[in-house]
Amino acid sequence: MNSYIKQVLDDLRARYPWESEFLQATEEVLESISPLIEAEPKYQAQKILERIVEPERVVMFRVPWVDDKGEYHVNRGYRVQFNSAIGPYKGGLRFHPKVTLSTLKFLGFEQIFKNSLTGLPMGGGKGGSDFDPNGKSENEIMRFCQSFMTELYRHIGPDTDVPAGDIGVGGREIGYLFGQYKRIRNEFNGVLTGKGLNYGGSLVRPEATGFGASYFAKEMLKVRNDSLEGKTVAVSGFGNVAWGVCQKASQLGAKVVTISGPDGYIFDPDGVGTKEKWDYLEEMLVIDRNKVENYAKKFSKAKFVPGKKPWEQKVDIAMPCAIQNELNGEDAKVLVANGVKIVVEVSNMGCTPEAWKYFIEQKIPFAPGKAANAGGVATSGLEMTQNSMRLSWSAEEVDQRLHEIMSNIHKSCLETAAKYGEPGNYVVGANIAGFKKVADAMIAQGLV
Repeated sequence: MNSYIKQVLDDLRARYPWESEFLQATEEVLESISPLIEAEPKYQAQKILERIVEPERVVMFRVPWVDDKGEYHVNRGYRVQFNSAIGPYKGGLRFHPKVTLSTLKFLGFEQIFKNSLTGLPMGGGKGGSDFDPNGKSENEIMRFCQSFMTELYRHIGPDTDVPAGDIGVGGREIGYLFGQYKRIRNEFNGVLTGKGLNYGGSLVRPEATGFGASYFAKEMLKVRNDSLEGKTVAVSGFGNVAWGVCQKASQLGAKVVTISGPDGYIFDPDGVGTKEKWDYLEEMLVIDRNKVENYAKKFSKAKFVPGKKPWEQKVDIAMPCAIQNELNGEDAKVLVANGVKIVVEVSNMGCTPEAWKYFIEQKIPFAPGKAANAGGVATSGLEMTQNSMRLSWSAEEVDQRLHEIMSNIHKSCLETAAKYGEPGNYVVGANIAGFKKVADAMIAQGLV
């Protein structure tokens, strides 16, 4: 490892020893950009690494709210505004009981380079709360969202920071957050993305992450003179991201045979490939977002496997879509032994370092999340554009632009990897391509 990179990482570990997810994310990026740092000494001279690993701003606040029984609760709210060198901060809000500052710093750091790869003018940020929407009533969720926005509103804006949804934050939550922002600021603008279609949202946005990842998988196979036609796919999760993959991968000729939840996974030999099944995935999130077993009760040919992960199934393509570090080294060995052809990381940092390094060692093409899942934020960027222009595009136009963006990201990853001596390495290609644009902008703007 480059000595400069090693020193930066050592300093980070000493400063934030408890932030394991954030340290994991910075190690992955900084180690893989070593060829660029060696080739261009200006980044060390300008202390770009020391600057880019520190957020420009971290906002942390309490979120008091009242439940339906009149009892008071207090959660913690966060917004990590990581880097605005190429545009306003952009990144989701996550409501999940395991949200910590480390989680959001890792997500915000990844977002910098993901947004850079899209080619759109968006900086990196992330936010959320340790609030758990599961099991809460509509009114409780509304009251929480209103309380959360009552503090957050002063730190965001269409030209400053544009949050979106993430785990636990869907169209319902975005609606309540947007309503409260509009009420406080007396402004109707594109301050949030993922909005409803009747108040400034974009067609294809809910499906965009999964659609984009499917397009990326298509491009990975295309350069190998192959296609998605007839391929079997293992997907984890059953939320918006998995839902989008199930739809688009099926439309492109593949068969998605698994989905999963905290309770286990589903194996569906017929594939999760019909509108009835896609609609039921949405319904399952309302019934119980912690339970995937309901799918097997609805569709008799599907088998529920409790307490296990879908990576034990023999498939052509693995697409983790749930949460960070969900696919580990042992899972990777099973997939490779079963003949997996490509691995597309759709969740943020969904594979542990042991897993993705093993795939690369075994010459299995591996796409990191910051490249493969960029379709979600790319379509959020398209929603911002539509809001600024005061118009809306058709689903076909949005989907076409999304496909074009994902094709360009794929091309950029491969070209950059080859240029810096790592042909076919999507991790190196994505990290260097994403980093270089942001770093050069930081240098151009001076020491700020």
